[in-house]
Amino acid sequence: MENLLEIRRELHKIPEIGFQEEKTQKYLLAIIEKLWKPYIQIDVWRTGIIVTIKGSDPQFKVGWRTDIDGLPIQENTGVSYESEHQGFMHACGHDFHMTIALGLVQAFSKKQPENTVIIYFQPAEEGPGGAKPMLEWLRSERPDLVPDAIFALHIAPEYPVGTIATRAGMLFANTSELFIDLKGFGGHAAYPHNTRDMTVAAANLMIQLQTIVSRNINPLDSAVVTIGKMTSGTVQNIIAENARLEGTIRTMSAESMKLIKKRIKALCRATEIAYECEVTIDYGSSYYQVENETHCAHALLDFAERFPGVDAYECPPAMTGEDFGFFLKELPGAMFWTGANTAYGLHHSAIQPDEDLIAVNLQFVEHFLRIFTLSE
Repeated sequence: MENLLEIRRELHKIPEIGFQEEKTQKYLLAIIEKLWKPYIQIDVWRTGIIVTIKGSDPQFKVGWRTDIDGLPIQENTGVSYESEHQGFMHACGHDFHMTIALGLVQAFSKKQPENTVIIYFQPAEEGPGGAKPMLEWLRSERPDLVPDAIFALHIAPEYPVGTIATRAGMLFANTSELFIDLKGFGGHAAYPHNTRDMTVAAANLMIQLQTIVSRNINPLDSAVVTIGKMTSGTVQNIIAENARLEGTIRTMSAESMKLIKKRIKALCRATEIAYECEVTIDYGSSYYQVENETHCAHALLDFAERFPGVDAYECPPAMTGEDFGFFLKELPGAMFWTGANTAYGLHHSAIQPDEDLIAVNLQFVEHFLRIFTLSE
């Protein structure tokens, strides 16, 4: 197997978006197949891969999940191994996540674990979401590949390398995409009375959406409704017939997510009446909260406190979204942040995580998966 640093850089060159990770899958399979042993089983699901390392004396199955997709971002790092796919980049650390998972396969191929370990290379985390359909397929078609507990990590730019940060209970928020399309009646700018102006309608709706959190959500709860993009019109002297708002919703409870969507629907219906237009809502990809099971989260933190070279940190919850939440909705497990020590945040075109995190996390995760025991 090639050097893990070289593998990470090769993966960094070929980012692909959700369910289009064909080069990535081919590259991963080529490495994994070289590590085959009689106790290793390789399965494929869509553009994902599932590697089962059968235990020498298995009492249960423990899972490790990594995401494999990239983002539609033009890279701006200037490194020699920049993305070869124009307009796409591994800007969320999935190249690191995959490299660590490959290192785990290698480690367990050299020394068979006592309990069965299943490693999931899951596509489409960034969208439209691969965790939920993968788990549905596992339960219906391959229940033998469903673990008894499952774990995962995500790089954290703000933490130093060696930081293992997690908590029992909610780690990441419920999230939903938000797309709102408005259709009115366009026309000449000199005759506004003969039109239904969707620039004005969309601007008013955008302001109204900002009242949901401040006036409908309990102040002791946390939620975000952000409109990141608004488009309308074609030129300066034509009144816009169409407009579109694009945004995201983040909540710390499933109940607040339901309430926010109820209020969005009401405000959109009110906009239809007030501006005599048609408004449609599309929530795109929606991810369930990442809710760490108490025993699993404490097991990670306790092990991190004893493991040399890492620092355990019980962190606060974040408004980040992750479709790993669908696994944790049905299975005990936990996710943790791992320090990446970079000045740029997730999804930034210039993010450059510290490559030292690969060796640190590979050793930590391998040893943790070997000693982990289920809650009695």
